[in-house]
Amino acid sequence: MMSTTSAPAVPRQAVVTALVLLVGGLAVIFDSTIMSIALKTLAIELQVSVSTIQWVVTGYLLALAVAIPVVGWAQARFGGKRLWLVALTVFGLASIACSLAWDAPSLIAFRVVQGLGGGLMMPLMATLAIQQVPGGVGLGRLMAVVSLPAALGPILGPTIGGLILTWLDWRWLFWVNVPLCLIGFLLAWKVLPADEPRGKSVLDWTGLALISPALVGILYGLSNVSRVGGLGSMQVWLPVALGLVLLTLFALTQLRRPAAALVDLGLLKRRPVASSSAVLFLSGASLYGAMLLLPLFFQVVRGTDALTAALLLIPQGVGALLSRTLAGRLTDSIGARVVAIGGFLVMGLATIPFALAGAGTNQWWLMSVLLVRGLGQGAVMIPVMSVAYLGLERDEVPHASIITRLAQQLGGAFGTAILAVILERATSGATGLADLAYGFDIAFWWAVGFTVVAIAVCLMLPARPKKVAEAKEPAET
Repeated sequence: MMSTTSAPAVPRQAVVTALVLLVGGLAVIFDSTIMSIALKTLAIELQVSVSTIQWVVTGYLLALAVAIPVVGWAQARFGGKRLWLVALTVFGLASIACSLAWDAPSLIAFRVVQGLGGGLMMPLMATLAIQQVPGGVGLGRLMAVVSLPAALGPILGPTIGGLILTWLDWRWLFWVNVPLCLIGFLLAWKVLPADEPRGKSVLDWTGLALISPALVGILYGLSNVSRVGGLGSMQVWLPVALGLVLLTLFALTQLRRPAAALVDLGLLKRRPVASSSAVLFLSGASLYGAMLLLPLFFQVVRGTDALTAALLLIPQGVGALLSRTLAGRLTDSIGARVVAIGGFLVMGLATIPFALAGAGTNQWWLMSVLLVRGLGQGAVMIPVMSVAYLGLERDEVPHASIITRLAQQLGGAFGTAILAVILERATSGATGLADLAYGFDIAFWWAVGFTVVAIAVCLMLPARPKKVAEAKEPAET
């Protein structure tokens, strides 16, 4: 019995690699979350509108997405360690440049460069660690380490950002990244195992020319939803429609020329990769949409400022941290499906109190609920992200990282846009605080409904830990 339920040990080199990559990865996540409360200050300091300074975030996210598809080719061409060091250097230098920006256009331009560096780092972080795991041994526990920045970012980023904006100049928002980049570079230089370039050296320019504008169009269009007030605006549907057309053409070209493909979409024929990608995309509303609702609920209904709202959300991040190790162990021992369904179930139940809350609901009760919701959130991400790598060969891992990262980006943007529309319509015409609270209640009930959908999608995940041979089975149709 022990042989079927106990989790095998994670190789020491894989853990060391993950911890070293963690330092640089924290800089990328902190930079994303710190910006969430800085836009108003930046607009005032640089004397531009909030809609203009919003491009500090939008430009970064678009650049992040555009860089992701080239990671597989770049790693094969230059080697993983070398690519990580280059990407970390680009991100660090761009952070310094952002701190020296003289106006809004220069800051936005430097943020785009920053996003390019970060876009290379995020999928590469998972790839380099997982490639140290022969046969996918202990993937769940390893993923608990690799994805730690995603859990720490929402806790520490807004808090650090709020303290900087309170006591220091806004330029220190970017200097925070520099020590992490320097330490991360030195550790990576000393510790990461050297890997020689391997694989094709010719870049798929056709694929790149299709996927880059496709991602920009889809993400840009979805980012406009909350600004223009719905999906019917031409600023939303036109770029999204063009992006979807280009994305379809990209998929066709990649499948027709697998040997020269920028991204090996043939991996989607394998059930672990296909199911992980589907859950990451389709659960976007429950995982990421609620991240839009919660801070707005505290600010609009409860009347807090942005920093206080960020502090009130800390229990959710703490919960996610607390459940990660156990979720990793359970994923390795009993399989991803049960753990993910359990996590989504906890998330859904812990969202219901917010669908019943109002301006007078006890604050400590809501923070306790957020702690529980965080426990579920941490339990969800580990199995869903780790299952994609079951049974993959070393050269296939970068492509799985790209596919799942893009699914996560697109699903998160789609889910956030959908809940933004629901919230806008539910609160339009509100004449008082009670009406606003009722509008948020409706939006939170939708978030609960999306969690139910996510649970159903999780049935696609493998039911138990798979052997390598089993993991290579085609996806069920």
